[in-house]
Amino acid sequence: MELFVEKIDFPENCNIIYGMSHFIKTVEDLYEAMVNSCPEVKFGLAFNEASGPCLVRKEGNDNELIEIAVENQKRIGAGHTFLIVMKNAFPINVLPSIKNCRD
Repeated sequence: MELFVEKIDFPENCNIIYGMSHFIKTVEDLYEAMVNSCPEVKFGLAFNEASGPCLVRKEGNDNELIEIAVENQKRIGAGHTFLIVMKNAFPINVLPSIKNCRD
């Protein structure tokens, strides 16, 4: 097995959540969890598929943060993982809803 260390790059005034899930529908579920938990949050979300063409699904309400999440996920390349880059909120504001997303 070969291990690689990849740096996650994101703006200084942002927070991140990195997680794992198994279904593409998770992207829509996570979007809903974010906007319903903290209406003022600005975020970008990227999810790496693990089969077929291994697409990176993306969602969010801030184009810059969406692209930051996508670029980091492409570099990391781990399937079934998601990255949320957010500002105007802290992880504690949204983590209960994210944990309740069923995969």
